[in-house]
Amino acid sequence: MFFIFGVNSGQKEIGSFGPVICGACGSYGRYQVYMTYMCLSLFFIPVLKWGRKYYAETSCCQSLYELDPQAGRRLSRGEQTEIRPEELTLIRRGNGGYGYGGNGSRGSWQGETGWQRARYCPACGYETEEDFEYCPKCGRRLEVR
Repeated sequence: MFFIFGVNSGQKEIGSFGPVICGACGSYGRYQVYMTYMCLSLFFIPVLKWGRKYYAETSCCQSLYELDPQAGRRLSRGEQTEIRPEELTLIRRGNGGYGYGGNGSRGSWQGETGWQRARYCPACGYETEEDFEYCPKCGRRLEVR
């Protein structure tokens, strides 16, 4: 008799929460929350999970925060929908901390062409740097940041 087992890491998306004002860039956005973990599988069936960590990434500048484990568990159970600033620890500041163009509008650096202005949806918070006129998620007209 032989056993097939393995240890691997996994990631589970918990959801999107907001709208919030980003502490890293000051823009309006949402938190995308996910959990990472280690898993023991027996015959390709997950048996045991450990080392759970919760992370929140902002939609505006892609800053990454580690979320307090208790808050992460509450979010994964659906108990809490608001993330408080004291529950977040900044791991990586998005856009290198340079998310603003010379004219004060939010954008990203595009090499020699200069700053490309980002568009966002005031209804659902979706943000893109594509040249869309309308939001691909809810259909409302996008505004320029």
